[in-house]
Amino acid sequence: MVFLLSLLATGLSVWVGQRLRKKGPSVLDMLVMGRQLTLPLFVATLVATWYGGIFGVTQIAFEHGIYNFLTQGVFWYVTYILFAFFLVKKIRQFNAVTLPELVGEMFGPKSKVVASIFNFFNCVPVAYVMSMGLFFQSLFGGSLIGNMILGVSLIVIYTFSGGFRSDVFSDLVQFFVMCASVALVAGLSYVTYGGLDFLMSHLPPSHFDWFGGHNAFQTFVWGLIALATLVDPNFYQRCFAAVSESVAKRGILISTLVWIAFDICTTTGALYARAVIPEADSGLAYLTYGMQLLPNGFRGFFLAGIFATIASTLDSFLLIASASLHYDLGSQKMKHSRLWNHLSLMAVAALSVVLASVFDGSIKDIWKTFGSYAAACLLLPMMLGYAFPRRISDIQFCLASISGALAVTVWRFIPRNGIWADIDEIYIGILATGTMLIAALSISKWEKSKGQSQRSP
Repeated sequence: MVFLLSLLATGLSVWVGQRLRKKGPSVLDMLVMGRQLTLPLFVATLVATWYGGIFGVTQIAFEHGIYNFLTQGVFWYVTYILFAFFLVKKIRQFNAVTLPELVGEMFGPKSKVVASIFNFFNCVPVAYVMSMGLFFQSLFGGSLIGNMILGVSLIVIYTFSGGFRSDVFSDLVQFFVMCASVALVAGLSYVTYGGLDFLMSHLPPSHFDWFGGHNAFQTFVWGLIALATLVDPNFYQRCFAAVSESVAKRGILISTLVWIAFDICTTTGALYARAVIPEADSGLAYLTYGMQLLPNGFRGFFLAGIFATIASTLDSFLLIASASLHYDLGSQKMKHSRLWNHLSLMAVAALSVVLASVFDGSIKDIWKTFGSYAAACLLLPMMLGYAFPRRISDIQFCLASISGALAVTVWRFIPRNGIWADIDEIYIGILATGTMLIAALSISKWEKSKGQSQRSP
């Protein structure tokens, strides 16, 4: 009953968002809420949007312990702080409503198209469709694909007409439910089983090793993936939507504090799950443990929290990816068409289910794959573009980004032995992109100095 009430509250929040929307909404209203996002709403929607992979992080914690807090927490907190202090001001200087549109203003029209394509695949919510499928499969049984279709269909239905405004108001409800539910599991675990002494006596020693049995190369891959946040369209959309630069900056810093608390709760809950039910399926162990731990009544609230955590991310990624199709890659007519908006949304949902079936239930592999492409293809060109405005040309941006994508793809599929087997594709992709950019900047500098010498008397 509590779970159903939470779904009703989410639906009501979407309706409220639609009612508060201006009559005949503009593209500005649909994509960035007319740039009227206040600090409380900014924090709620950013926190809720950024944590849909709860089964992925709890699986890593279940299998590897506090390694999860380092790779899915600490690396990311550093990136959030960098974003707040160094990027927000630069982003707000542009009159854009999407990340590809900003890239177009920085580099040129060809770069906008390339960024739109990479942005689209970075935002296709494969991991979150899979998470929703796993969630419904645990409740109703049946095949994973069938449950993924059921889950994403529900999200598409309530996302159809609301736009970003309704997404924000649904995130507001989901924010409180998801935070309260993970805190409930962590707190009751401590009361029921005891604290650190219990965990240390029931868990392998490696679960308290920051590297979790992995080498440095494997661990710091996650640091590079975390840096892809610097080119994440969800962050950009909320910065574009904020009423001021100050709201965006403070909102990210406050959100970081909330994420730290949330990660402590999820990591702690997963450690207790490993200690109490070590034989459980690691992908669903946190859910199974929570249902066993909590008394009647609280179980429904816990389920509502899991659903809110996944749904709040899934709907945002669906909106961003569909915007890449009909707004960034579409014609002028498509940008303003509700029909194309709906068709794009359904296309993204269908593609997400197809891609999720390819990864065979591994959310961690999805994050590594798509995060590698985002970091390798967009991160360096955009950061250098901020640091050296107008130094990278339109075609140079395109060549660098495509080089990174090709390098990541080739390295993933060629056979590798010995020391080469431990080198992740993200390193090769960034190396390829960086080499191309350094060459481009060197050529530009040489041409500029040559032109100046020719003009000299």
